[in-house]
Amino acid sequence: IVVVAVNSTLLTINAGDYIFYTDWAWTSFVIFSISQSTMLAVGAVYYLLFTGVPGTATYYATIMTIYTWAAKGAWFALGYPYDFVAVPVWIPSAMLLDLTYWATRRNKHMLILVGGTLVGLSLPLFYMINLLLVRDPLEVAFKYPRPTLPPYMTPIEPQVGKFYNSPVALGAGASAVLTVPIAALGAKLNT
Repeated sequence: IVVVAVNSTLLTINAGDYIFYTDWAWTSFVIFSISQSTMLAVGAVYYLLFTGVPGTATYYATIMTIYTWAAKGAWFALGYPYDFVAVPVWIPSAMLLDLTYWATRRNKHMLILVGGTLVGLSLPLFYMINLLLVRDPLEVAFKYPRPTLPPYMTPIEPQVGKFYNSPVALGAGASAVLTVPIAALGAKLNT
């Protein structure tokens, strides 16, 4: 139980790695929303079904929030600005999950369907409000690049249109678009 608890918390907190840092927060908003909604719903539903006690999802989200605020404090202690790390707002979405579990008389199918939908709809909204409170994400990105980033990911002054001509961007976009039809074709050939 302890191993699963620690691992699922770390997976949720580090889904995408860069998503907590203000320098990438706005550019990765959609990726963040998908990964965090999924990871919160999966982890919290696991705990809810394991314990059978409404309130467990909120407890899970609170532990992750405390962990992340500790990381934020560590960066701040190293001399980075307060806004360097954007802490996700998991708790209200987890409360909706708990409420769903309680309201549907602990029906696990309704928890997954309705609760998961509520998390997916609410978490991006709460995170957007959170990001609007960040002082100046571009200043933070350009003035305080993270030392852990490899050189090719270090933020640089924006040059409009340059990124779209990049072979890396073209390859990433093309592979993302082609993955689904190729996977579907492979599945069809296997049947």
